[in-house]
Amino acid sequence: MGTGKRGLIASAVTVVSAVTVLAAPGTAFANPTPTPSASASTTALTNKDLEAVRAQLDKLYREAAAATDAYNAAEEKAEQQSAQLVELAKKIVQGEERLDELKERAGAAARSQYRSGGLPDEAHLMLSDNPQEFLDGAGRVLQGQRATKGLIAETSRTQQDLEQYAKDASAQWKKLESGRKAKAAAQKKIEQRIAAAEKLESRLEADEKKRLAELEKQAALKAQTSWLDSGVLDGIKGGATAQGKKAVEYATAQIGKPYEWGAEGPKTYDCSGLTSQAWASAGSAIPRTSQQQWQQLTRVDVADMRPGDLIIYFDDASHVAMYVGDGAIIHAPRPGRTVTLAGAGSMPILGVVRPGA
Repeated sequence: MGTGKRGLIASAVTVVSAVTVLAAPGTAFANPTPTPSASASTTALTNKDLEAVRAQLDKLYREAAAATDAYNAAEEKAEQQSAQLVELAKKIVQGEERLDELKERAGAAARSQYRSGGLPDEAHLMLSDNPQEFLDGAGRVLQGQRATKGLIAETSRTQQDLEQYAKDASAQWKKLESGRKAKAAAQKKIEQRIAAAEKLESRLEADEKKRLAELEKQAALKAQTSWLDSGVLDGIKGGATAQGKKAVEYATAQIGKPYEWGAEGPKTYDCSGLTSQAWASAGSAIPRTSQQQWQQLTRVDVADMRPGDLIIYFDDASHVAMYVGDGAIIHAPRPGRTVTLAGAGSMPILGVVRPGA
């Protein structure tokens, strides 16, 4: 068996870095050349082998989910930083226009003084022999001095503002560039993990894929049954709010649509794209990623959850689903799957959060 497909797949799934193993030469999963006397049992994978495949696929898709969260967070931050950069650019343009206006006013004052022979207003005033003219002129001189000081002060403030705007824009640009690199790194990791998982699945025969799917269902059912047997739902009586009902209705209407990492609908979704859009449709904006939803939304006990609440899964908060009542959730599971109804206890629960609380 060590030289057949079972040995090759068993070797692949026990290696921690599946991406490296699957990309390395000499790790293909092709069947040995069959002979007329060869039977299906010599190459068919046992349930134990398929369990190892299932564990490795779960690992790869979970890593892809965590990277998707990082990608979505970087994308959201980039959008915010871009908007701030645009606002700073507008302020710089407005500041430069204001500075040009102030310079023009200062130039006009200088030209006026030149036309009057270069004498300051005070000198012209002293040369006047008309008392009323003297008094009127004194007021104008005082106003002119104040205007000049104000012009100088405003010019100075505008220049300082422009310098600060330029510094802020430079810092914002550096953040944007850093975010772009983080987003690119997350995308690369997502694509690597998904490619590795798809490659591993592609080595399975049609019958093995069916058996693998059945093992996945059995594992989910076992986890759900254990969760329900704990009595966790016994005390749950809370009904959905009006907003919660709208969010559940939206999520329900998306059942059957494909999963796509980074997607927020309307044709495809990732897990947090589905939950954030469902609540947006209900009139409540919530954070984009599952980790942000876990960090920023109000947490409630599992025993107090109600339809519309979000259940966060795994220790790294890399997956989220919407609770719809009766121990069920609607979620976008992973690449290759569609938005579906599932048992709320079919995955390890980290906690429950409540939008709109």
